[in-house]
Amino acid sequence: MSTELINKKTNFRWVIVALLFFSTTIVYFDRVILGILAPYITKEIGWSEQEYGYVVFAFQLTYAIGPLFVGFVIDRIGTRLGFSLAVIVWALASLSHAAARGWLGFAIARLGLGIGQSANFPASIKTVATWFPQRERAFATGVFNGGSNIGQVLAPLLIPVVLYFFVSWQYVFVLSLLLSAIWLVLWLFLYRPPNESRFVNSAEIEYIKSGSTDLEKVKVPLKELIKYPQTWVVALGKLFADPVWYFYLFWGAKFLNARFGIELKGLALPLIIIYIVAWSGGMAGGAISSALLKKGKSANFARKITMLGTALLVLPVMLVPFINSLPVCVGLIALAAAAHNSWSANIFTVASDLFPKKIVGSVIGFSTTISSLAGMVTALLIGYALNESGTDGYVFPFVIAAFGYLVGLLVIHLVSPEMKPVSFKSE
Repeated sequence: MSTELINKKTNFRWVIVALLFFSTTIVYFDRVILGILAPYITKEIGWSEQEYGYVVFAFQLTYAIGPLFVGFVIDRIGTRLGFSLAVIVWALASLSHAAARGWLGFAIARLGLGIGQSANFPASIKTVATWFPQRERAFATGVFNGGSNIGQVLAPLLIPVVLYFFVSWQYVFVLSLLLSAIWLVLWLFLYRPPNESRFVNSAEIEYIKSGSTDLEKVKVPLKELIKYPQTWVVALGKLFADPVWYFYLFWGAKFLNARFGIELKGLALPLIIIYIVAWSGGMAGGAISSALLKKGKSANFARKITMLGTALLVLPVMLVPFINSLPVCVGLIALAAAAHNSWSANIFTVASDLFPKKIVGSVIGFSTTISSLAGMVTALLIGYALNESGTDGYVFPFVIAAFGYLVGLLVIHLVSPEMKPVSFKSE
């Protein structure tokens, strides 16, 4: 074997991204199941819009609490074990939906789901920071975050199939358990840190480390972490964006059903369009900021200019409640969803721009808590608005969704005009 072949860099880091993509697909498949089945289940258990809001609130509650300790645990016990435990929790919680017989039962199941799934993004962002040099992280994040869209594409495709063969909606949650089990086996077999992996050669390890200035032994408690403005850059970036995404996720199918009378089988094509376009937006946003970095632009410029462009693309979504054309509404929501994914790819990567990889999980965990608290409030407000005003209640969330990103970017820039990385001293 030639020396050139021996020294050729492996690319196993992209297999790791594929695993993250798969886990994120499962996460969003789990989340969107209830939104798609909601009109169907409503006829069986008769929950009100307000009660559905309580169910969404329950998920947001534990999804907000979970990251406060999940990110900390992952940073301490390691991504391999921490992620595995989280998947076991969310798989069992997802299955427990099948036993629910009223809105309270679904709310209890959502509490468990929120705890388990709160680990996905802290673990995934930490994994990307571990496996990729800075110049590739935004693109890698955009790729794996595409699972959030594919999960929502698979759900309207697979749910009617499951209902056709098994009749009962409970079996949809059994499918979720099987998908999680398959992922867990692959994760335990394939994942190790780069320097411990038998699938990675020295050339790829050197490439991953290139440009890195991380302090591997740094430890920062949460009470100290929240004092840094860089922490709030990430937290605010998620605060102004995530509640909008939850609105699309939990109420998107219900809006199309209420406004245009689309039933379960008819939801597949609109949702596929929305989330395929959304995935492309995430990869495009990650690729653009990564390309700017490779051209010598600062991380501050590359991330913010990309986020500005995506914030402007969201604005037309405010027109959706006033438009009577299904294709136009779907197109505008798809554009806004694509912009959101571009924003997310960059704000997630900002965490690894500003902090050593050792504490990225804690930063993302805290930031997810902040955004989920906002999501809890908006879930209750949306449920109340729809309960009181019917379809007219959708005006409020769509208008808020249109301007949230621009306001968020302005606040981020005021907090950290230059987005300089935090300087720590190693132990």
